[in-house]
Amino acid sequence: MSSKRSGPDAGLGEFIRRQRELGHLSVRQLADVCGISNAYLSQIERGLRTPSSFVLKALADGLEMSAETLYAQAGILDPSDGEASDVVEAIRRDPYLSARQREMLVEMYESFRKVNDASE
Repeated sequence: MSSKRSGPDAGLGEFIRRQRELGHLSVRQLADVCGISNAYLSQIERGLRTPSSFVLKALADGLEMSAETLYAQAGILDPSDGEASDVVEAIRRDPYLSARQREMLVEMYESFRKVNDASE
């Protein structure tokens, strides 16, 4: 099987796979937590299936991240600032932080941005 993603949701699937691996979860473990089949999760990760918002929410919960993060990756929510999303993406890729630490750091970063935007 090729590791190259080619479906319409390859970017989302790659993001989910990367987050699952950073959380040290197998496909089967994450699928069980989310209440979906491991075959379906595998198809999502390969970009072959487009998950519903309900499944994205379950995946976000299983990955211990905000649903908004996955909604933005799926194109459901539009990130407000490209520069900010680059910072958030870098935080989310850091393998030295736990899922909860990454989420907390993103929340702090976003709150600092809101405070600074309000003061300008």
